[in-house]
Amino acid sequence: MRIEVRGKNFPLTPAITQYAETKCERLPRYYDRVQQINVTLEKSARHEEFTIEIIVDVEKHDDFVVRLTSHDVYEGIDLAIDKVVRQLVDFKERLKNPKH
Repeated sequence: MRIEVRGKNFPLTPAITQYAETKCERLPRYYDRVQQINVTLEKSARHEEFTIEIIVDVEKHDDFVVRLTSHDVYEGIDLAIDKVVRQLVDFKERLKNPKH
């Protein structure tokens, strides 16, 4: 599994990169066919807001995409990871129970 963290419009510090990678490393726990995770952190030019986008590439399915904005980059990463976890858990449950 590969994890790529990119920053747009602001310097990406090693602490932010390590934080995002650490949070993303737990995603295969929820669905084991995760192949690649792309995290893009973008700072708004006018406002002090960050846009966090996480794209999770899984085997034999479309990518799972989460986008959100937050005033704090660490809080935004946490919220985005929670949303991705929810998507992966729901998808795995649908695979187990094909009637729904």
